[in-house]
Amino acid sequence: MAVQKLDHLDKKILRMIADDARVPFLEVARACNVSGAAIHQRIQKLTNQGILKGSQFVIDPEKIGYETCAYIGLNLKNPEDFDKVVAELQKIPEVTECHYTTGNFDMFIKIYAMNNHHLLNIIHDKLQPLGLSSSETLISFHSAFNRQLPVVDAPILED
Repeated sequence: MAVQKLDHLDKKILRMIADDARVPFLEVARACNVSGAAIHQRIQKLTNQGILKGSQFVIDPEKIGYETCAYIGLNLKNPEDFDKVVAELQKIPEVTECHYTTGNFDMFIKIYAMNNHHLLNIIHDKLQPLGLSSSETLISFHSAFNRQLPVVDAPILED
């Protein structure tokens, strides 16, 4: 996976829209001293390169009834079942992230549940049947912060 080439304008656009995805493109254009069409073209280019992966509203899980957030390390009985297990995890709406990992676990997932009883049901009824040899659950009491990575001023790569 190659690092994409970003110039000063790309970086300025990324900083602005990372701070507020709803900022009007004309406001970005004014701040960057370019036309609105130029911003649209740059946004399209950044999207086509896979740097921007869309925009979305972020729902607060607690506000819609998901009071328990947990991280679960999973070990599979048969590591060759990775693809099958990932496909099954994708069918569980409460699983919001899945990562292949090094260390003590084959994969690590993030899950939201209505409460601890709901979490127990998900683990027992939906995760255990996937062929786990073991799992370890860590419940998050509160997220201290969650943020985008900064767009750094690394040396600009030119063609």
